[in-house]
Amino acid sequence: MPAPLISIVTPAFDVAPYVGDAVRSARAQDHPAWEMVVVDDGSRDGTARAAEDAAEGDPRIRILRQANAGVSVARGAGIAAARGEALLFLDADDWLAPDALGRLSRTLHAAPGAVAAYGAWAAVAEAARPGDPPLRLKPGPYPSGDILDRLLVQNLLANGGHLLARRDAFAATGGFRPGLRYGEDWDCWIRLALRGPFAAVPGREPLLFVRERAGSAYRRMAGTPEAFAPAMAAIWSNPDLLAHLGPERAARLRARAEAENAWVVGKEMIRHGAQAGGLAKLRTAFAAAPGPKRAALLAAAHLLPLLPARLHGPFARYPAG
Repeated sequence: MPAPLISIVTPAFDVAPYVGDAVRSARAQDHPAWEMVVVDDGSRDGTARAAEDAAEGDPRIRILRQANAGVSVARGAGIAAARGEALLFLDADDWLAPDALGRLSRTLHAAPGAVAAYGAWAAVAEAARPGDPPLRLKPGPYPSGDILDRLLVQNLLANGGHLLARRDAFAATGGFRPGLRYGEDWDCWIRLALRGPFAAVPGREPLLFVRERAGSAYRRMAGTPEAFAPAMAAIWSNPDLLAHLGPERAARLRARAEAENAWVVGKEMIRHGAQAGGLAKLRTAFAAAPGPKRAALLAAAHLLPLLPARLHGPFARYPAG
């Protein structure tokens, strides 16, 4: 039986220095059946040309151009043009491990009831290139099965580049909401998890390498409490979700999600230099959802001025600029 066709959908906006690595990582895949749709979302820096240069005429790669409309609309255009039985959403500034599609496809094929497969990833520096050592490995744990409750409390994915979704299951979600500027992927994964279980790829080797850029949406917005509000409103107004959970379970999970968001905001505030405000957010989050690991991290956060920078861990300051 021929391998199923996988469509890699890549929205791209002003990423000319990076998109070539994404395209070349697709061309290096050991999975024999794939296509890539790069959607240039009104870039001003030659992104489409950089993608074309990296494609070198490979017929499996198509580059679409549109006026700037945002990442969700760009992904939607890529999905509409895609022909595969499964979808992977690779950001244009990241790249795939050579065996990523193969490992994801085998895992999804071995779990016929699953709507998606996902697994380990690694963070890399902004100027990194394939082959450079990662900053951090994110090996999991990634639970298999019904992950809805876990996903409602915390987004378990860096982005869609280490998730392979069955096309029919993804289509049933309605896709990414264009009105969300932050958390649009989290909202989408939750609607996907409502459709069925996820399968975890075995092993700790990363499928995806995520570039930590100073201008990323996470870096810009995760330290702002208001940034979470639109996604939370979209998630918790979903009638299918509320009917599935029931009122008591929904209230309990939403409270835990609010506490998790507060912890992320506090951590990011500290990383941006707002120590006092960040500590206040961390204390609020801990009071709402205490635990031994959080207790240790909260104590460490209070001691940061006394610790050398190399021991600041998840609270390490971002580089200036």
